[in-house]
Amino acid sequence: MFRFFIILSSISFYLIAGTIEGNVSYAGSKKTAKSLKMDSDPICGISHSVPPKKEDFILNDNNQFKNVIVWIKDAKYEGKLSSESAVIDQIGCMYTPHVNVFTTNQKVLIKNSDKTLHNVNSQSKVNDSFNFAQPAGVPPVEKTFPAVEDPFFIKCDVHGWMKAWVMSLDHPYFAITDENGNYKIENVPPGDYELVFWQEKLSNLPKKKYEISSNTISITVSESTDDTPSTTKADFVFQKPVKKKKK
Repeated sequence: MFRFFIILSSISFYLIAGTIEGNVSYAGSKKTAKSLKMDSDPICGISHSVPPKKEDFILNDNNQFKNVIVWIKDAKYEGKLSSESAVIDQIGCMYTPHVNVFTTNQKVLIKNSDKTLHNVNSQSKVNDSFNFAQPAGVPPVEKTFPAVEDPFFIKCDVHGWMKAWVMSLDHPYFAITDENGNYKIENVPPGDYELVFWQEKLSNLPKKKYEISSNTISITVSESTDDTPSTTKADFVFQKPVKKKKK
């Protein structure tokens, strides 16, 4: 548990870092994910006993979103970032995990666990992009993302349905929603923040065609001076896209 020490008039006390948690849902009608067609590569098809689904819009029965990135905008952090290596794997001709957040300069191992050729083509615009072939059985390729960058995707040009999203941040105040739309960001210092919510389809709508709703909310993480960290609830609902009226 993180504690922040303050000294006033030779009297010291500590503030316990708080937690932000909530749920992310969708206000539109229930959408069922479509099956992926992998007929172009027999190796991909036989890797699944049940046809896999598209991962760009995953809702549970209560319209709660999986794979939404939640983070504190412009957070200031002077601590040590994660030194643990992260992994993006290619399993059954799908990137796993589908949505990723890494801290700047964190080691990321890109693996190919399939018995077929992939290539890994990043569409980053701030960090250096890369595009390399990765045959079956080769060792993982190590990459880092030194700069902060909003979510961008990595694709496989061999298998057109394969896509993963990557974001890089210079602080640890982020989370990705689980299958029930829940998230939790821990060890947040007390203060006022702007919380950002990103979903790969709804956050990438063309501005010329759609009205763009705000994807941020303001929150306050309260101070706590006992042994129980404060908890700030911050739910978010993505609205159904609205097309602009033709002039």
